[in-house]
Amino acid sequence: MPYKLAIFDMDGTLSDSFPWFLSVINGVADKHKFQRVTEDRVDEMRSVGAGELVRMLGVPKWRIPLIIRDMRKMKTAQIDRIALFPGVDRMFVELKARGVTIAVVSSDTEDNVRHVLGALDDHVSHFACAAGLFGKTAKFQRILELTGISVDDTLSIGDEIRDIDAAREAGIDFGAVAWGYTSAAALDARAPTFMFSRMDDITVALTTPRI
Repeated sequence: MPYKLAIFDMDGTLSDSFPWFLSVINGVADKHKFQRVTEDRVDEMRSVGAGELVRMLGVPKWRIPLIIRDMRKMKTAQIDRIALFPGVDRMFVELKARGVTIAVVSSDTEDNVRHVLGALDDHVSHFACAAGLFGKTAKFQRILELTGISVDDTLSIGDEIRDIDAAREAGIDFGAVAWGYTSAAALDARAPTFMFSRMDDITVALTTPRI
């Protein structure tokens, strides 16, 4: 049977927020006393997981909640700078027409997620937002409880190594997108269930009967 539930990450998966992230990260670094991200380090930064990135930039662990809080506030103030990737609208319409339940699990606030989705938020049955840096597993489990859909019928789609780790902890298949925060090579090395290079490939994976 095809998948019945699709759980999407937001930043880097549905929304093109990485340019915004790069535009504000050094101001956050100065305020919270960790290393700035220079242009020559971006590729290195995109090849590692969140935990390794925290260590690489010398981020004090106790400051992580404060950093997340500040970045959420900045993003809310600048949310109109962030748009969906092309093809999200077509994908959501097609998935809903095929009977796939859509959920969004994000580290961002639900208000920000809904703002960027615009009218497409009507296609989303469940939101589980404001996840901690390593708190997505619990959010996945909450979505499974709300929908009553089995892990065997669920696919999580995201763009970071922590997304893969959380999906595996929850027992969910994972589809990695090649256009987000983490490089395609780094994601592919973690052997996701699917590796997506185009938005339309997600629709195919979710709606094609599995052997």
